[in-house]
Amino acid sequence: MWNEKMAARAKCREIDPDALFVQGAAQNRAKLICRGCPVRTQCLAEALDSRIEFGVWGGMTERERRALLRRRKDVSNWYELLTSAERNYERKRTDQEAVRAAGVPAAAQR
Repeated sequence: MWNEKMAARAKCREIDPDALFVQGAAQNRAKLICRGCPVRTQCLAEALDSRIEFGVWGGMTERERRALLRRRKDVSNWYELLTSAERNYERKRTDQEAVRAAGVPAAAQR
């Protein structure tokens, strides 16, 4: 589901694309580019759904993606799974922030 709108928001749009297609320790530096990217989840989902073999995508190396694909053979749509998980995480975080803002004691939140 990767599209031009997402590409326009990606942090990596401003760097040399070759910086994401490196080997060894340079991959860890490349993964840092993905930190805080607003489309990181969608980028990773695209790489997993399309079985992209090379480069750092969504903060994961090709080796990390292959290992994930081996562990989760049951997943047929990474985009759906990852974006759904991201929405749930954001919803819970927002709910927790609202509770804190309301001044509800931590013990009462359980």
